[in-house]
Amino acid sequence: MPTALPSSRGTRPTECLGNPSTAVAPKSKIKWAMQNEYLERERNFHDTWAAAIDVDGIRVADYFEACTAPENRFILKQMGDVRGKLLLDLGCGAGENSVYFAKQGALCVASDYSPGMVEVALQLASANGVKIEGRTMDASALDCPDNYFDFVYASNLLHHLPDPRAAILEMHRVLKPGGKACFWDPLKHNPVINVYRRMATSVRTEDETPLDINIINYVKSCFSQTSYDTFWLASLWIFLRFYLIEKVNPNQERYWKKIIIEHERLQPEYQRLEKLDVILKKFPAMKRFAWNLAVVATK
Repeated sequence: MPTALPSSRGTRPTECLGNPSTAVAPKSKIKWAMQNEYLERERNFHDTWAAAIDVDGIRVADYFEACTAPENRFILKQMGDVRGKLLLDLGCGAGENSVYFAKQGALCVASDYSPGMVEVALQLASANGVKIEGRTMDASALDCPDNYFDFVYASNLLHHLPDPRAAILEMHRVLKPGGKACFWDPLKHNPVINVYRRMATSVRTEDETPLDINIINYVKSCFSQTSYDTFWLASLWIFLRFYLIEKVNPNQERYWKKIIIEHERLQPEYQRLEKLDVILKKFPAMKRFAWNLAVVATK
């Protein structure tokens, strides 16, 4: 477990574009109030969800090693050895990420805007025999010093934020030179996922907005090196199968959780479809239509 994380916001940049040290322009009071309301809705939703989570049912390794976790498998290949490294888990949720990396020897700080989720993450760590530090923080205004972490990891976070670019800038700020920002999030371009999102209104927040593929250009402007890939094209048939054949109500079960929990059952079909995804992604225009984007960017 790391020593207590120092509390310091450091110097927050406003844009990268080759100059990540530019001073922040003050936000208007109206914009600030709107963003606070947005974040408060997110916090309330996730606090309610946290209260219903049973940590005993969480199989941590599956979220990184299952066949149906291609985003994390891609990220792990880029990260290398994390033993003894300081890692900030942004938007930690139930703590699967922090606990997984702590088991690999990383010194993890699990942070979330939802105090309830931070508490669940600490419970999950205890249940798995590892120690992590828990912090309630806004990913767009981190209470962390500059140049502090070796890794910043975020899964399914940016699309919950009113300004994803602000969080990317904060990742850059708190990373040491040579440190890596690792994140994955849904994209907005796939019609199947967009239909699913319109149906699954009870298991997502009203404000969340999937990313545009062009966010990659912004990341490249901030970091010295950027690797990325997209995942789930033909393999999204599995979502259609849940709904059309298995009659799984998308407002009662989160499909994106179900693919991890039931990865052993889904493995034969998923692996066939993943091979088709690889072929489809050879056509440049197709990558944007994937469900998820995974990025590893080096400061």
